[in-house]
Amino acid sequence: QVQLVESGGGLVQPGGSLRLSCAASGTIFLFSTYNVDWYRQAPGKQREMVATVTSRGTTNYADSVRGRFTISRDNAKLTVYLQMNSLKAEDTAVYYCYVSSYWGQGTQVTVSS
Repeated sequence: QVQLVESGGGLVQPGGSLRLSCAASGTIFLFSTYNVDWYRQAPGKQREMVATVTSRGTTNYADSVRGRFTISRDNAKLTVYLQMNSLKAEDTAVYYCYVSSYWGQGTQVTVSS
């Protein structure tokens, strides 16, 4: 069994920053061998992938966040981060991490003045 716990969400003004964390745990889980994705889902919209980091550390981003968001991983801590800068109102959503068919419970990010 694998557990993923996201944290770091909150309310921030437009132009602000947040750093999300996704901490993984489980007794049989080679975290470093898996790609890890961050998704988000805004009210009334489909869940969309925001960023991904491969087992080798290669990253990719949705066009809407490229240049503002940075995904990184610390395999020793079984944790993946999403640094979000220059936040916009349209970034408001619940953010989820996804690893090997497992989802976290999500963390709410609200960008509003």
